[in-house]
Amino acid sequence: MAATGVTPMLLGPLSTTAHAALPDLPARAGGPEFPLVRGGSATDVFVDAADDPAVIRAAGDLQADVERVSGIRPRLIHTLPVLPEKATHLVLVGTIGASPVIDGLIAQGRLKVTQVKGSWEASVAQVIDRPLPGVDRALVIAGSDRRGTIYGIYDTSERIGVSPWYWWADVPVEHRDEVTVPTGPFTRHEPSVRFRGIFINDEQNLTTWSHRTQEPDKNIGPETYKHVFELLLRLKANYLWPAMHPYSDFFNKHRENPELAEHYGIVVGSSHPEALLRNGVHEWDPWAAEHLNADGSLPVYDYTVNPAVISDYWRARARQNAAYESSWTLGMRGLHDTALETKYATTIPEKVVVMNDIIADQRRILTEEVGQAAEPQIFIPYKEVLDLYNAGVQVPDDVTLIWPDDNHGNMRQLPNEAERRRAGGNGIYYHLSYWGRPKSYLWLDTTQLAKVWQELRRVYEHGADRMWIFNVGDVKSIETGLSFAMDVAWDVNRWGADDVEEFLVEWAGRQFGRRHGREIAAIRTEYYRLAAELRPEFIAAGLISVIHHGDEAGRRMAAYEQLLARARTLGAKLPEAYRDAYFELVEYPVHGAYLMNLKYYWADRNALARRQGRGAGANLFADLAEAAHATEAALTKRYNTEVAGGKWDGIVNPYPSQIPKAPGRPAVTRVARQETSGLGVASEGNETGTARPLSFFSGTRDRRFLDVFNTGFLAVSWTAEASHPWVRLSEPGGSLTDQTRVWVEIDWDRVPEGSYEATVTVSGADAGQRVDVPLRVRNDGERALRRRPGFVEAHGYVSIDAAHTDRRVARGGAHWRTVRGLGRRSGAVEAVPSTAAPITADFAARAPELRYRVRFSSTGTFPVTVFRLPSLDERGQRRVAVSLDDQPVTVLSGQAVATGNRGDAWARNVEDGVERLTATVTVTEPGEHELRLFMVDPAIAVDQIVIDTGGLPVSYLAPPESWHPVFNSGSRQE
Repeated sequence: MAATGVTPMLLGPLSTTAHAALPDLPARAGGPEFPLVRGGSATDVFVDAADDPAVIRAAGDLQADVERVSGIRPRLIHTLPVLPEKATHLVLVGTIGASPVIDGLIAQGRLKVTQVKGSWEASVAQVIDRPLPGVDRALVIAGSDRRGTIYGIYDTSERIGVSPWYWWADVPVEHRDEVTVPTGPFTRHEPSVRFRGIFINDEQNLTTWSHRTQEPDKNIGPETYKHVFELLLRLKANYLWPAMHPYSDFFNKHRENPELAEHYGIVVGSSHPEALLRNGVHEWDPWAAEHLNADGSLPVYDYTVNPAVISDYWRARARQNAAYESSWTLGMRGLHDTALETKYATTIPEKVVVMNDIIADQRRILTEEVGQAAEPQIFIPYKEVLDLYNAGVQVPDDVTLIWPDDNHGNMRQLPNEAERRRAGGNGIYYHLSYWGRPKSYLWLDTTQLAKVWQELRRVYEHGADRMWIFNVGDVKSIETGLSFAMDVAWDVNRWGADDVEEFLVEWAGRQFGRRHGREIAAIRTEYYRLAAELRPEFIAAGLISVIHHGDEAGRRMAAYEQLLARARTLGAKLPEAYRDAYFELVEYPVHGAYLMNLKYYWADRNALARRQGRGAGANLFADLAEAAHATEAALTKRYNTEVAGGKWDGIVNPYPSQIPKAPGRPAVTRVARQETSGLGVASEGNETGTARPLSFFSGTRDRRFLDVFNTGFLAVSWTAEASHPWVRLSEPGGSLTDQTRVWVEIDWDRVPEGSYEATVTVSGADAGQRVDVPLRVRNDGERALRRRPGFVEAHGYVSIDAAHTDRRVARGGAHWRTVRGLGRRSGAVEAVPSTAAPITADFAARAPELRYRVRFSSTGTFPVTVFRLPSLDERGQRRVAVSLDDQPVTVLSGQAVATGNRGDAWARNVEDGVERLTATVTVTEPGEHELRLFMVDPAIAVDQIVIDTGGLPVSYLAPPESWHPVFNSGSRQE
């Protein structure tokens, strides 16, 4: 397989230090590589029996990984060879301060640990000659603490070709008879973020799968958590909020769960409604039933009504889990992710007092039951609790504040200067998957990695580096996003604004071989871009235009078709062993998203056909929509029943029964068959008829469509004829039963310079069946276009990708940068640093600026729309400013607050992935002008800018980019 390029991580001189969760191979140095298996014999792995049990367990995974690669299992030993017994090679695993062998090598100066000793979760791997009597050479893996050692072990597993996703995504392990690692040294420095973990949430599919395949008598139990814990450690994570919904077993129901977490070295905490590790969904009702009020009534989960019963409820769990490494959530919300209930505190100030009392009570419990080991303690100002925090809740200084996003990847607010000085520090709770308002996205991994990077970078710059928790839903389908999030959490500086896609190149190369890494990265990047336009889970009837801009929805489908073709082509090149992993990680997400969009595309075409009076064609579109839905169902069935031999039965379901779902089968309407025929024509830009002319411009070399259709079911003949020889038609006529799409293009080499009107005439066989389609054609000439700088107005608008600037001006220590892979096009521009002070006046002298040259042919006062990515700041504002030439500057204010509602501005923004901010500019004379965009608030990101000069139709997406001599010189619409 190595010859075909599928072997991961085996070639090339790379870095000898690791800050990131996916370390590079070190360069060969200091002699031949160290053998783990050679000549049919495996090198023993030693770990002191006195070391932490989690380290000993992980050493067993290294033992298993060597066997996965070679078929030969090394011995795991706990006593060193004694002379005259001799070991040519030995793997020495141990924790500094817990392994006498490791400590002895350090004391002798043989093992260099100055960069890791005393650090958090750091490690070093180094080959040492003659480290001990009777041992010729040893690979020493030493950690600063137990998890540092564990990560050093798993680094070694990755270096020999075992992916963290070998089990969860069926990434194959290539067989090799000889298994070696470079001599090192290889250093893993401590992470950027101390606690890095996941929240298994809205986990109905995971529960279904677990019950079917892992533990039929449980709904997510120890056997499933073993796999979760191992995955977290292989990803260099250390923290878990376990599954908590009604259809899952709560974590402490099975006492093996917290014991296993401790055995693996995983810190277990609980989510915002689960104070002190209590799962209210399952545990409160039985507790209340056993602790009735004096009058025999059931206590309610309201601290203003039953404080003593609730306090005892929390105390019991603190006592029960005191021996484990835990994270303790303070504060209170209602049962099962509902708002805080306070019958006797109705105002915000009254609720603040109650929350302060709750925290004081919980702190007292932890001091009495757990003692100094009760850390970290966290407070999560989620939803209504954020309002209380901002109103004055007093969180003790040593408690970590966990700041939530808006559930859609936009941080609601970040710590201010005073909060950054807190001893407990700050962290975040961030969604890669979400259930709830305004829409859910649980099915696929659809958040752009560049979006994740942008927000996490901003988070880190604001000092939130103590704890990062990512909501990952069912775990499956979020593999890529989770890998990236953990990579950034380990080393926030490893990836920059220009190279987020390089993570995908590296990551895909590790799963499928470096030969294929760049193509898979390109596929995933385009997949994320299309999801940034509209998540497949957010598709709805009538949302994306099927009549404007060359069929806006159709252009998306063409992009998806091309993407799917690329994915299938590459998949066919992979060895059979890689097909399951490729289907799970690449092909299914692309194909599933394509089909979700496709069925709604055909349903929208069906609805339009009904409005246009089509006959057989309307029914054809209905059939296509339902066929796409059936294909999607079959594809998911294949995932659940065939891939990996049916291993993932139940893990993937876009339509789970108990939680909000992806869009299902779209509604379609059929026309009753009638033995009639008739000719109909509808041209691009028109719901019905042909009144809006087809517009053509020599710069963008557009093509436009007209639909010729049958109003009945019997065949009808038609012809199409152009008024000028330079108008080209994809079809001249024929006979049709349903419909055909005729593409109209211009032979620009034959069109004289200037503006013209032309006509395409469609005629039927019967007299009187004639429809004229008007055309407007503008040829500026190649020389004139090349002489014109900037974007050129055409078709009644100017459309600009914000990253395509003619000039950028940095001011006051701030500037605009392009973040590649962010937004709906190839990249968006972001005002940085995120900690810069807002600029509210004297913009031309003080504010970072973007400048765009624009050549107008029209004059007047025109709307200009800035498409910005919907970041938030609930203690500030989200503003950007715009002007034309030296005209007065207009400040545009975006939505800064997440309401959590449906149908309002925030909901529209997160559903669309952009916020449209509109001002006006006045063009007093045609010719060249300069559009200027100024930073007002930092960390605002702009994706596109559109100026409507009188011909822009309403559509979901911005129109195709206008002609520009550098950025868009002669491209065709597809």
